[in-house]
Amino acid sequence: MSGFDPDSLDQRDPALIRALLPSVSAFNRRYLRLVRDGLEHIPDGPALFVSNHNGGITGPDLACTFATLLEARGADAPLYALAHDFIMRQATPIGRILQKFGAIRACPENARRVLERGGQALVYPGGDLEAYRHSRERNRIVLGERSGFARIAQRAAAPIVPIVVHGAHRSAYIFNDGASIARAISLRRWARLERFPLALALPWGVAVGPWTPYFPLPFRVRLRVLPPIYVPPDAEPTEVRELVRSRMQAALDALARE
Repeated sequence: MSGFDPDSLDQRDPALIRALLPSVSAFNRRYLRLVRDGLEHIPDGPALFVSNHNGGITGPDLACTFATLLEARGADAPLYALAHDFIMRQATPIGRILQKFGAIRACPENARRVLERGGQALVYPGGDLEAYRHSRERNRIVLGERSGFARIAQRAAAPIVPIVVHGAHRSAYIFNDGASIARAISLRRWARLERFPLALALPWGVAVGPWTPYFPLPFRVRLRVLPPIYVPPDAEPTEVRELVRSRMQAALDALARE
């Protein structure tokens, strides 16, 4: 579609968000039986929310997390979610719809622009590595070598607020992360993805590939917002990444036990 700018911060539609948020919240509460705690850690000012990614393209983690933040901050708050480059640049009809809810293309520059404008951004540093991990790894935080989020928060002097979600990765059973398939078809080169998952999911039986939507199974989802992490100006970003990862892993372990 012509005229579509995946980097625009001015396409949020608060009226549409207000109209649809009650339905999304009801689905989260009644079908997914969402339980939340730590909401007092959600700040009013600029912040970078860093969450774990579960279940692939239609995993319920995003709906649970973003709806929670919208409920806490309000539809008019400058809250954005960084969406994968493929959706925002190559599947533009979908990207145009998502943009109405605050989605922008995932890149460091866009996250920086949000924070400089006094807004808040939700990021998933683990990306496809985490979203499409094997189901036996569902209780593991996977951030890979990605530490750009730490640099962004550091330069903007904004806190990192970790959010941990448990249960969403059980919404489908990923039995093969498809790393070898992704390499064979050069998926990283043309779609910026390193996984081509195979999963047992509704209604297909077997869901093939990273873009196959599915209906999540009704497993209980738990969400915990952790205390903000302030990044010192002289901190090494890789060390900050590991600090964030370790705190998120400890919280995920606790949620799994509970």
